[in-house]
Amino acid sequence: MIGFDFAGKTVLIVGGSSGIGNGTAHKFRNAGADVHVWGTRPTAANYADEEGSDLEGLHYACMNVSDFDAVDAYEAPFAKLDVLVLCQGTVRYRRAEFERQGWDEVMDVNVNSVMHISQKFKNNLADTKGSIIIVSSISGFRANIGNPAYAASKAAAVSLCKTLGAAWASDGIRVNGIAPGLVATKLTRVTTDNDRRREGAIARIPAGRLGTPDDMAGPILFLASPAASYVNGQTLMVDGGLALA
Repeated sequence: MIGFDFAGKTVLIVGGSSGIGNGTAHKFRNAGADVHVWGTRPTAANYADEEGSDLEGLHYACMNVSDFDAVDAYEAPFAKLDVLVLCQGTVRYRRAEFERQGWDEVMDVNVNSVMHISQKFKNNLADTKGSIIIVSSISGFRANIGNPAYAASKAAAVSLCKTLGAAWASDGIRVNGIAPGLVATKLTRVTTDNDRRREGAIARIPAGRLGTPDDMAGPILFLASPAASYVNGQTLMVDGGLALA
């Protein structure tokens, strides 16, 4: 991306196998970074036919982020880490999040793993005076009637961004985030693949279109760059104005 130079930097993107995370991974790679991604499938080859997934030129590792023992046991193949992007996320539809299992599954991925992985790499990021970018959602700022766990977990991620930003600033770590609006990914297909729902959603977006992974990647690179060196604990809404409607 023009204006951002990450040559010599090491980036880890959790949830970087598809969607926003994958688009962001390639933006960092194009800006010169050595990029590692975590996904849920056994190997990179398992994503070969997945729309919105391109692992060419990226270092891939399989990780179940809700298996906190596995996260703790992970041995990083990189010697240093400059940027950690936490882009993992899940949702349960048909009111499954009102039940204990659905609630717990979503909370473990969307907020508990964010804390555990941040703590896992805190010392690495302190060594490089690096940064963490937490990808939440505008659902963290508003009601989401059918998905209480998703909305609550994203609100918690926004709060965690503030708290870690304050707690770890003295270690030289900046923690910021973005709150995407409606982006066409695997998680949003229930809306974006349905003509009526998609058009209804677009009608509520002042920008007049869905967001793209590329739209999200630019702000993430900005927040991770020296251009944002005095920005800490902030979550930037990247939603085409949806939250204004």
